Amino acid sequence: MTTDRTQLVFYQRARFTTSLPPDCLYSASHCWLARQGDDLWRIGFTKFAVRMLGETVDRGFEIPPDAAVKPGQIIGWIEGFKAMSDIYCVADGRFAGGNPALQDQIQLVNKDPFGRGWIYGVRGAPDAQCVDVDGYRQLLDRTIDTLMARQKTEDPA
Repeated sequence: MTTDRTQLVFYQRARFTTSLPPDCLYSASHCWLARQGDDLWRIGFTKFAVRMLGETVDRGFEIPPDAAVKPGQIIGWIEGFKAMSDIYCVADGRFAGGNPALQDQIQLVNKDPFGRGWIYGVRGAPDAQCVDVDGYRQLLDRTIDTLMARQKTEDPA
């Protein structure tokens, strides 16, 4: 994905800031989807997801290229210093494979999450529940507010 950095949408809430490509779709699981052709979608983690995961150390997929996939299906895993997580598919179609650059440069997930750090591709269509950049900003607001409220109840000092 090549995004004109002057067109990015700035977002800030509490101590979290990011710039979001306006031409992507976004999932509730904090993934972005960028159209690469007629039916090819490149998918990666947003800066918010990367921050929750911590420095990425490894990833793997449990399905082969061209396997049928559907939204919500576990297709792999990713490990960071803070957490390990399943990778859920956010599109319906055929798995187009993982990003080969991550084999030797896993740090791209953190350093360039909206570019060279993409995670996997799917030939098909995005999950119908994906939202545009404005919808994702609203989702981030709710998510960060929930985290802040939880933090206050756990640390009443």
